[in-house]
Amino acid sequence: MINMRRQLLGLGFVAASSLLAMQAANAMTGPQAISIDGGPLGSLSLSGGADGYGYYLGNAGQGSREQNTGAALGNAMIELQKTSGIVQFTVEVGANGNESLGALSYTKGHVSEAAVNNYVTGPLYAGYVTLAPSNLPVTISAGQLGSLEGYEGSFDWSNPSQFTTLLFYTENAQSRGVNVAYSQGPLSATVQFGDGSDSGVANFLQALVSYSFDANNTLNVFYGGNLGRTGANTFFYGNLTTAAAPYYYNSQLFGAYYSYTNGNLNLVPEVQYVYAKPQAYYSLDGMSKTSSAFGAALFGTYSLANTPYSLGGWVEYFNSRVGATDGNNFANWAIGPDAQAIGVALSPTWQYKDLFARANAGYIYLLRNKSAAGTTYGYGTGGHAKGQFMGTLEAGVLF
Repeated sequence: MINMRRQLLGLGFVAASSLLAMQAANAMTGPQAISIDGGPLGSLSLSGGADGYGYYLGNAGQGSREQNTGAALGNAMIELQKTSGIVQFTVEVGANGNESLGALSYTKGHVSEAAVNNYVTGPLYAGYVTLAPSNLPVTISAGQLGSLEGYEGSFDWSNPSQFTTLLFYTENAQSRGVNVAYSQGPLSATVQFGDGSDSGVANFLQALVSYSFDANNTLNVFYGGNLGRTGANTFFYGNLTTAAAPYYYNSQLFGAYYSYTNGNLNLVPEVQYVYAKPQAYYSLDGMSKTSSAFGAALFGTYSLANTPYSLGGWVEYFNSRVGATDGNNFANWAIGPDAQAIGVALSPTWQYKDLFARANAGYIYLLRNKSAAGTTYGYGTGGHAKGQFMGTLEAGVLF
């Protein structure tokens, strides 16, 4: 239940990009804002998108949505922004689903469908006011904000593939809080303080520093972590309590990614490490030892010149160690306790103006599928398969 909820969440929505002055390389041209007259509010921009897909899932398990074939709504989003003047704002409403490739074991549901109840704010995925003083390199935002962690975004069209990595799966999602951003020349830095994991407890700090060496090379270093212990009876992404997954909402995460562009080719390597200290007072998990996860990925996109076609994809490595002492399998960062895995995704894409279609193929393989306590897990109805393939045909519209 907890891990399925994590799969449905995202952390880098389109709204987050408006907070940061950094390079982003997408396999597709994202939503193009429509300028409208907001009367006394001034000039406003309206953008959005929606997509759906049919899928094939190999080694499907026992979850209620574990079918070998089917169809689902992927994402539906509409965003209204005011990006000029001293007082600005962003409002983003929609339903979101996310396919983190192979993130869940056979006992959970895999196929993600768009949902509006991911957060306690319901369909409001982002909603914040920004103060942008004239002639100053600093802006201040407050409200429901996009995460600063990681390279991948929540909406399908902002990533090289519809499938996201296990690095994305372990990162924080949207937060309610305050964001301060600074941008001067090649350097930009953003600090955000709010409630990690949608807990409602203001003790979560995020930071992102970006430096552009030139137009084709940008380094990004990020952090996200709790400054204090969050209790067990607060929210955990909408309709759950934080007692169910203390390793997520009481953790420290460090990472970096580097964007390199050469003509029509963009490559983005990323590394990430997250850990949680012992939290043995939670009887559900019995975390008597430190729990951690390391991930590394290489993302790539290549656009065929003068054509509507592009190719995106990634490869990843994931290795986790879990300090849970019971046999409930709750305390795991992804897939199962102490999981070690490699994965690959490939996504040829066609886009014509506001329309796009994409074929996605992904495979994940468990190098280790047994916990230190002796629990074995995997894919398929028997829960022993080490590999899982998923393919989708995706189509949508952006505006």
